[in-house]
Amino acid sequence: MSITQQLATELGARPNQIEATIALMDGGATVPFIARYRKEITGGLDDIQLRTLHQRLAYLRDLEQRRQSILEQLKSQGNLTPELESALRNADNKARLEDLYLPFKPKRRNKAQEAREAGLQPLADKLLQPGSDPLKLASGYLNPEAGINDTEAALEGARFILLEQLTESADLIGQLRTLLWKQGELQVRAARGKADPDSKFRDYFEYSEAIAKIPSHRALAILRGHQEGVLKYALQLPENTRQNPAELIADHWRLRFASSSAWLQTTLQLCWDKKLRPQLETDLIRQLQEQASDAAISVFGRNLRDLLLAPPAGARATLGLDPGLRTGVKVAVVDPTGKLLECATIYPHVPHKRWRDSLDTLSTLCRRYKVSLIAVGNGTASRETEQLAKELATREKDLQMQTLLVSEAGASVYSASALAAEEFPELDVSLRSGISIARRLQDPLPELVKIDPRSIGVGQYQHDVDQTALAQSLDSVVEDCVNHVGVDLNTASRELLSRVAGLNRTTAENIVQYREQHGRFEDRQQLLKVPRLGPKAFEQCAGFLRIRDGRNPLDNSAVHPESYALVRRIAQQLGCQPDQLLGNAERLSKVDVEALITPEYGRFTIIDVLRELEKPGRDPRPAFRSVNFDEQVQTLNDLQPGMQLEGVVTNVTNFGAFVDIGVHQDGLVHISQLADRFVSDPHEVVQSGAIVQVRVVEVDVARRRIALSMKSAPEAGKTAATPDKSMRQSKPELQKPEPQKTVEGSLADKLRAAGLVKGR
Repeated sequence: MSITQQLATELGARPNQIEATIALMDGGATVPFIARYRKEITGGLDDIQLRTLHQRLAYLRDLEQRRQSILEQLKSQGNLTPELESALRNADNKARLEDLYLPFKPKRRNKAQEAREAGLQPLADKLLQPGSDPLKLASGYLNPEAGINDTEAALEGARFILLEQLTESADLIGQLRTLLWKQGELQVRAARGKADPDSKFRDYFEYSEAIAKIPSHRALAILRGHQEGVLKYALQLPENTRQNPAELIADHWRLRFASSSAWLQTTLQLCWDKKLRPQLETDLIRQLQEQASDAAISVFGRNLRDLLLAPPAGARATLGLDPGLRTGVKVAVVDPTGKLLECATIYPHVPHKRWRDSLDTLSTLCRRYKVSLIAVGNGTASRETEQLAKELATREKDLQMQTLLVSEAGASVYSASALAAEEFPELDVSLRSGISIARRLQDPLPELVKIDPRSIGVGQYQHDVDQTALAQSLDSVVEDCVNHVGVDLNTASRELLSRVAGLNRTTAENIVQYREQHGRFEDRQQLLKVPRLGPKAFEQCAGFLRIRDGRNPLDNSAVHPESYALVRRIAQQLGCQPDQLLGNAERLSKVDVEALITPEYGRFTIIDVLRELEKPGRDPRPAFRSVNFDEQVQTLNDLQPGMQLEGVVTNVTNFGAFVDIGVHQDGLVHISQLADRFVSDPHEVVQSGAIVQVRVVEVDVARRRIALSMKSAPEAGKTAATPDKSMRQSKPELQKPEPQKTVEGSLADKLRAAGLVKGR
């Protein structure tokens, strides 16, 4: 099966779709560009399918390269038979390919090879025959010159030969690998002298589970414990396995295990115990690790996507507060565009307790710059600093300031980065974090792209997974998010621009330099004047770059310049000017889609353009809303079982979700407590950044653990932590984005009629 056919089968697509998409990718087209502007060519493959195709294409091409290398080596050895060649060409994964190649793979000198050189291969062959007498046969193969002085040495050499010979069948290895994966149990124990009851691995000191059923987080925990020398594991078949693996080995080679000599039975058992089981254990533990790593990377990517696409508070003057006790609270004021206006350090908390002076300083700053948003980092002393901010807002009521807690994950990494030093060379490292906190409230996406995604802290066991695969996956997520939202060409940083499809660090830097030398961009065509940004890069990036208040209103939309002629045709059909189409859903509902279809503009493109014209430049992210922490709950000691609280999801894992309820310690909503129904994947119910209603189930102050629930509260024994009615809802709700309104009976109906929108 060709790569194209295999990918078509895996993705449920037609071979011509796959072939056309591969041609686009090989030509340098990016996934965001293909997903958004080449639907006619791909048949409407979405970004998830395209990412999967891109990853699988790399794997299958690597597999094909290895296949050709093996075929060439076997051909040069004279070992390539028609049957072996057919088997190699039909191998659909790397494990099968290597199993087939194993008998012919060059080996280092070993005891089996020494035994063959001593003339013991014929003895090994005869020992496989029914009714053979090992001792009698071995007596005829003594060879003192080769060190074979007695029958025991002869039989030992023959056994080395058989241990190699009987364990190098690809079909046998595949059969036993499947058996061990489907029925094998991973038995875990504490290493000698490591059974510390306070160990974080104590749950695995006496643990056993079917390897195929071990969840990714448990697998990674076990593997980490083993790496640290705390845990030992072994992969074994359960005692009730129907057939002894040694018997399966005998059956494969058409040997009768029951009637074989005791010597041969022992040899067959050693084939399993000493050769195949350890080899397959290594393979399957690697498979378990890869699967767990893939699952963890997937969770990390989904959490990162949710965080990057969190709703922005908007372009407003913002006061950023990075809380601290002894070192003080770092203060930064930024204007609506994120430009730093002023920095300071205040000392309202212990041991300084300069509360009044701190309020005076903040009041002066807020009045001077007309601040309307206060962003408080959620680290140490955050709740105390939040109280300071709220008192400030009360004092300066006329400014109508809103106080919000903001995740400061990664802020310290940014502060100490070369990028921050380049942006603010005159500022102390400690002062830069307040700027980051303020900016990420205004708009999380452009600020978070400056930080290595692995430093944002929304993953599980991120240091135990494949770091290359993790980096590639997270980079893809960042790229997809940036292009999904779009980028303001005249205000975006070089870091944000470098994530736009078709651009890189060099072209992003050149755009910024061009902007500094020539002023703001007035239209997208000016991009072609940027050094090293040619027609190909322009084609890729232009649709994702926005120009507000430019010469052409379409430049502030997702309509690609290559479709501007289509917009003019639409306007001509409706008898109006192109700018009269923008936001006019009623007029757009009268478009005759079929009359617009040409070889250049297909149905997908026309529908996408109509959607964008209906709501040009819309932000696809949900409406902004802040979490309201209960003011009576400040620490773990304030928590009581039964309390109904509002919180924000900080991390989603395969076993549940962590929720910040404002006590400096996230609580866990186990997967079994996420909803009144069965939940197989926590992402079905929650996402990072979502505001949720939770109920306190249990608090362990000593271990700093909080168990929460999002299930409906039982009628009896309810305890409300606040009189706010919204905090006492019996059924928790997940904050969802406001539904986007469409004109029913007009454009939406046309989309459904075209088969591009399902349902109402």
